[in-house]
Amino acid sequence: MAGEQSGPDPLRQGSRIRNPGGTKGGAGEFLIGLALLVAGGYLLLNSVVVVGSFWSLFGFSSFGLTLIPLFIGVTFLFFDAKSLVGWFLTGGGAIAIFVGILAQMHLFFKPESLFNVLLMLVLIAAGVGLIIRSLRPHS
Repeated sequence: MAGEQSGPDPLRQGSRIRNPGGTKGGAGEFLIGLALLVAGGYLLLNSVVVVGSFWSLFGFSSFGLTLIPLFIGVTFLFFDAKSLVGWFLTGGGAIAIFVGILAQMHLFFKPESLFNVLLMLVLIAAGVGLIIRSLRPHS
């Protein structure tokens, strides 16, 4: 038929795709870039301290209040798994807890030397650059 290519697909070796992105790029570059990105991300996230503060509403502890709809919703769902009220209360309670935790969370960076900060940023930038480069066709 017109427009069909004959012969093996140059991007396939056996039954597996050879290179990332379906291009004739560098699988090695992709893997090295991914390793650099993971290492830099790990070092950056390892230098962050997360602290939660007291969750209050009108001066009273309100975490227990957000558990009430979740508790009632789970009770409804164990009685009847198709209960829309149960799913609504369970989902709403879970969202309220998640939003409340995020709203009261504070992030702080540990003191780091300039060398460590530069190392983290260079690893991340080099990893992203290699990943993007690996997706382009190579000659």
